[in-house]
Amino acid sequence: MALRVLVAGCGNMGTSHARAYHQLSEFELVGLVSRGPESRNRLSEELGGVPTFGDFSEALAATQPDVVSINTYPETHSDYARQSLEANCHIFLEKPLANTVAEAQEIVDLALAKNRKVVIGYILRVHPTWTFFIEQAQQLGKPLVMRMNLNQQSSGSMWKTHKALMQTMSPIVDCGVHYVDVMCLMTKANPIRVSAIGARLSDELVEGMYNYGQLQVTFDDGSVGWYEAGWGPMMSETAYFIKDVIGPKGCVSIVDESGERLEASDDVESHTKSGGVKVHLAERDANGAFSKKDVWTSMDDEPDHDALCLLEQKVLLDAIQNDRDLSQHMHDAVNSLRIVLAADESFKTGKTIEL
Repeated sequence: MALRVLVAGCGNMGTSHARAYHQLSEFELVGLVSRGPESRNRLSEELGGVPTFGDFSEALAATQPDVVSINTYPETHSDYARQSLEANCHIFLEKPLANTVAEAQEIVDLALAKNRKVVIGYILRVHPTWTFFIEQAQQLGKPLVMRMNLNQQSSGSMWKTHKALMQTMSPIVDCGVHYVDVMCLMTKANPIRVSAIGARLSDELVEGMYNYGQLQVTFDDGSVGWYEAGWGPMMSETAYFIKDVIGPKGCVSIVDESGERLEASDDVESHTKSGGVKVHLAERDANGAFSKKDVWTSMDDEPDHDALCLLEQKVLLDAIQNDRDLSQHMHDAVNSLRIVLAADESFKTGKTIEL
C-alpha cells in the first residue's frame, strides 16, 4: 500500500518534492498546504487534482498521512514537525531543522521516541558532484582550508521571498547549514570556534536583520572554513559561487571548464549545478616543477533540481521501508544548525563564540 503524503509549502522546494512523490508509486499525494491559494491550486492542477488546504493543522487531521513533507518558512518548521510526529507521521523537513538548537533537538528526541523517520533536506548529500568533491577533499591531507559562498542578486518575486525568509533568519543561517555540513563531512572533525561579520544593506529588512554575512569556523584538527552569503538587489554577481578546498597535498574546486558561471545567482538550478570538479596536486619533481597536470572532471550529466529532490525522497522511502537508523543524520543537522546560529550570535555580539 502506498504511503500517504501531505506536502506543506508549495514554493520552489515544495513543488519539486511534490513532483517527486507524484513520480514514485510507493507514495500517494493526499494534500497540499500553502498560505496562499494560488501556489497550491497551480500545483494541484499540475499533479492531477490533489486536495488543497490553507491551514496545516486542518490538513493533517483531514488527510491522516503516513508522511508529511515540510517545505515552509523556517519559523513554522518546529511546530509543523512536532504536530506531524505527534500524529505518528514520518517527516521530510527542509533545512534548517528549526529556528533554535533547542527546538531542533526536541524534534530529534521526539522522532527517536516515536520511532519515526526524519530526513532533513541537505540536498548536497545526494548530489553526485558534491559526493565526489567531498571525497577528493578528504584526500588532500590535514588541515583543510575550505572556502565557500553563495551570494544571490535578487529582485522582484525572489527579493520578496528573501525578505520573507529574513523575517526570522539571516542568509548565513538559512543557506549556511548546507555548507558547514559539507565542511564537517570533509574534515570529520569537531567545530570548536565560530566568528562572523555582516552588514545590513537594505532598509526594507525587519529591525536587527542583516542581508550579508560571512562566518569563519575552526575545527579541532586545525582545519578552517569560511562561508559567505548575501541576498538582495544590491548584491554582486562577480564570484558569487566559490567552492574551493585546499590541503597540504593540493586543492579541489567546483568550477566550469571555462572558469565562469553564466547562470543568474538567484536561479535555484544554478545553486546545485557544478559544471565540473578540478583537482590540483602539489607534487613536484626534482626541479621543483609540478609533476602532475590538473585534472578536470566534467559533471554535465548531473541531475537537475527536481531530480535531486527525487533522490532525497528515495532516501526517505528507503529509510521507512528498511528501517534505516537516521540518528546520525539528525545529529549532523542539529550540529550544523548550532554552528550557523553561533555565527549569528557572533555577528550580533561582536565576539568569537567557543563551541
